Order: sequence, then structure tokens, then C-alpha cells
Amino acid sequence: MFRLAMIAAAGFALSQSGAAAQEVSVDFGQHISIIGGCNDCHTVGYNESGGQIDPNLALKGSPEGFEGPWGKTFAKNLRLTVAKMSEDDWVKFSDTFKAAPPMPWYNVHALTDVEARSLYQYIKSLPGGNGDPAPDAIPPKG
Repeated sequence: MFRLAMIAAAGFALSQSGAAAQEVSVDFGQHISIIGGCNDCHTVGYNESGGQIDPNLALKGSPEGFEGPWGKTFAKNLRLTVAKMSEDDWVKFSDTFKAAPPMPWYNVHALTDVEARSLYQYIKSLPGGNGDPAPDAIPPKG
């Protein structure tokens, strides 16, 4: 009986720790931005710094473009994107938007509600103002 009680208690503790990790929070949003690769393109200097995030520059987009058969695209300023939306609108947007390459929009569609809300709250919490929009895409030549 004691063994059964210990197993049940351990299971309850594990379920509670798992639930806590899935609560909406700014910290969890930062984690999502890192493991989701958001900073790779949307934060100037992130790759060159070995993954160090300057909160004042984080997710403001980049003037460095990505060229391919689609033309040339630029990483959007996510701060400006979320500034125009409520949290609920962001959750809907993150589940339905499409973007030009190399943005893996289909990965964003895989975010859970908690992940999308946490990412929104993280972006909204960043210091340093919202910044400027990224340059417009350039169509392919020819």
C-alpha cells in the first residue's frame, strides 16, 4: 500500500511540474523564441554573438535579405506585428498566416495556445521601443 501511495504521489508531482512548465509566461515565450529559431533571422547580431540576445534589438527584424527564386525577402519586425494585435488575434494569426521563404510559417502553425500566448507576451515585454519596419520584399529578377 505504501508503495502504491508513493507511486501515486510521484505521478502527481510529475504532472504538476509538467503543468507549471506549460503556463503562459514571458520566460516561456523567450524560450519558444530561442528554440523556434525566431532570433536567427528576426534579431540583428544574434548569430554573430553566438546566440546572445540583446533585449533592445530582439525581434525587431533585419535589413539583411534572403535571396532565392522568390526574390529577396527580409525578416519582419515582430514587435510591430504584435503591436497591432490583441493576444487573441496573435494566436489566430500564428495559426493561419503564410509568409515568403525562407520563413518556416508552417512551424509557427504548430505552436500550442500556451506557446503562442507566451511568445506574444515575451515580444510585448521587450525594451527599446518597437523599431522600424523591415524593407519590403523585392520580386525576382526577370
